[in-house]
Parts: sequence; structure tokens; C-alpha cells
Amino acid sequence: MNQPFIIPTITTNENGISVFENIDFSAQQRGGLFLTEQIGSKNFRIRKSEVGYATDFHLAGDATFIIIQKGSLKIELQNGEYKIFNIGDCFIAKDNLPENIEFDAKIHGHKARVVGNESLQAIHIKLNL
Repeated sequence: MNQPFIIPTITTNENGISVFENIDFSAQQRGGLFLTEQIGSKNFRIRKSEVGYATDFHLAGDATFIIIQKGSLKIELQNGEYKIFNIGDCFIAKDNLPENIEFDAKIHGHKARVVGNESLQAIHIKLNL
């Protein structure tokens, strides 16, 4: 039996514009639990950000799997579309541009902001995607 894990992802479309997409990491049943295939990673970091922390538009660079442990994080795209990730939520940020396109903060990327009245704590895992 195949069981999907659907992970919200920030990626780039064919025009280099950051978009939300859901990626399906299928899992197989193994002895009463469901596991995906191994996903290679480079390192992990623990992040803390205070209430009101915000970034300008930027790109993820390396693909990063982010797990929210405390607080809420709003990710907003250039077109105004956004998602708010809360405790227990996870997502992958992997928007990046081809080498021949120069980053323009008015066109490319996403921005992040801690929302609510609680600081953010999250785990960042750099992936080999």
C-alpha cells in the first residue's frame, strides 16, 4: 500500500517566479509504519526569531525542509499569495533562479514574517534535492 506525504513547497516556475506547489513524497508500508525513501541532507540548524521578525524578498538557495516547533511563520509570494505555518507544520523552501537570471527583489522570491504574539522556533534541514 502506497501512502503519500504531501509537503507544501516554495519553488520557481519556468519564468523564475516563486510559487507554492505541493510535492508528494510517497511512502511504503514497512512493518506497521509508513516510510518514504531516504532523502539526503547536508546539515540542520535550529532557528529562533522574535515576534515581528521579517525578511525582504529573497530566494531559498539550497532546498531547506523547515519544521515549525513554536510560533507561526507567514510566507508571502510576490503575487500576494501567502501561507501561514504553525506548530507542527512543515514545508520546503527551494525557490532559486537559473544562473543566467539576475535576482530582482521586485519580481523574484518570497518573504517571511513571524506572526502572532509568540516567537518562532523551527528546525531547518538542508536537503540534497
